[in-house]
Amino acid sequence: MQSSKEYINQHKDRFLNELIELLKIPSISADSAFSQDVINTAEVVEKALIEAGCDHVEICETDGYPIVYGEKIIDPKLPTVLVYGHYDVQPPDPLDLWDSPPFEPVIKKTDEHPDGAIFARGASDDKGQMYMHVKALEFMVKNDQLPCNVKFMIEGEEEVGSVNIAQYVANNKEKLKNDVILISDTGMISKEYPSITTGLRGLSYVEVELTGPNRDLHSGLYGGAVANPINILTKMIAALHDENNHITITGFYDKVEELSSEERAEMAKAPFDLDAYQSILDIDSIYGEKGYTTNERNSIRPTLDVNGIWGGYIGEGAKTVIASKAYAKISMRLVPNQDWEEITDLFTTHFESLAPKGVQVKVIPHHGGQAYVTPIDTIGYQAASKAYETTFGKVPIPQRGGGSIPIVPLFEKELDSKIILMGFGLDSNAIHSPNEHFGLWFYYKGIETIPYFYKYFAEMMAQEL
Repeated sequence: MQSSKEYINQHKDRFLNELIELLKIPSISADSAFSQDVINTAEVVEKALIEAGCDHVEICETDGYPIVYGEKIIDPKLPTVLVYGHYDVQPPDPLDLWDSPPFEPVIKKTDEHPDGAIFARGASDDKGQMYMHVKALEFMVKNDQLPCNVKFMIEGEEEVGSVNIAQYVANNKEKLKNDVILISDTGMISKEYPSITTGLRGLSYVEVELTGPNRDLHSGLYGGAVANPINILTKMIAALHDENNHITITGFYDKVEELSSEERAEMAKAPFDLDAYQSILDIDSIYGEKGYTTNERNSIRPTLDVNGIWGGYIGEGAKTVIASKAYAKISMRLVPNQDWEEITDLFTTHFESLAPKGVQVKVIPHHGGQAYVTPIDTIGYQAASKAYETTFGKVPIPQRGGGSIPIVPLFEKELDSKIILMGFGLDSNAIHSPNEHFGLWFYYKGIETIPYFYKYFAEMMAQEL
């Protein structure tokens, strides 16, 4: 029987060219100017699933962008794997920081990726990782090595909070019925140290608006006499952390899960090079909540960050005005037991209390989701671990991730399934940033590894019966 590695070697140029064509489409779900491109991308994914061997594929309309559903049912009595991914991407701004246009994919060799990496928006998050599953299915179908049933649910709104997939899942529980959910939208430690993400942080995302005078004012005539919304906003934001970088929102930490010293010691066993971390980011020091390590700060601790801030005149030259309004976008990453809606309410109450007289505050919640932790004693996790061990030659390290996939906890609740996060990206892939990229070695390694998950999952499930 042909191995997945042999099949990849025969078709790797085609696999790469297909991904390049997918990455060329600017499927930016956050910007309505690209709505047709998002829809076009759904159609490309539909075609790819058909060509890979799905017996049934459909584009499912929602109140937003469509969900692409596909399935290959070889025997209803066999276990079923549901693959989730997304075809939408983050906006590429700021464009001037890209070394090459974000939707004109290029292959470049780097010190970290001597075999080359593909640079484009969506290369790692999530088009590249999602497409690994499509090509893995192709291998299994073409070589008659699909050991169980598979379903695909690929959405186009993950980057804007998956606003419509919850309703789709609720309305299609029987169609989506499965034994395990497989997602590749996370990362691993390195090529030398494979890892499986066992936890995701939750998210609360808000926008704030401060209004002062009813119009922009001359800063000479009114400066010092009228509250400046931009000045006030920066002070309010600064007050959200104390001198130890502890978030000051009343009640924010009340339900935060505190890991034991033993659990923290296990986390610390994961290899981490602080000098390399700082070098890659071109920083001379780390920064964060006092009393925690870097890997703890970005995984098991909640955070609050300003993602954007604007107001007043930002054009060329000078314009001496006191702006009528100031704005900011703020995200809070949450940990288990923190409810994102409760945190949003706590933030709103606290932020409004920080405003002095003379300005009006408006907090606009955007989207959010709960944190998620998956146990490592399930058949799904054990199958994934064995798959990585087969292709990497090492048992993967369980590791909590710092990112959020808000829809994941809902999947478990609505579909009664455990989620396995088989990511093949690296933290240095610059997702959500200029020059996002995905190493070709990792792309092909994902296609090689995924079929082993199916093999071991089907075998372990059969042993349970």
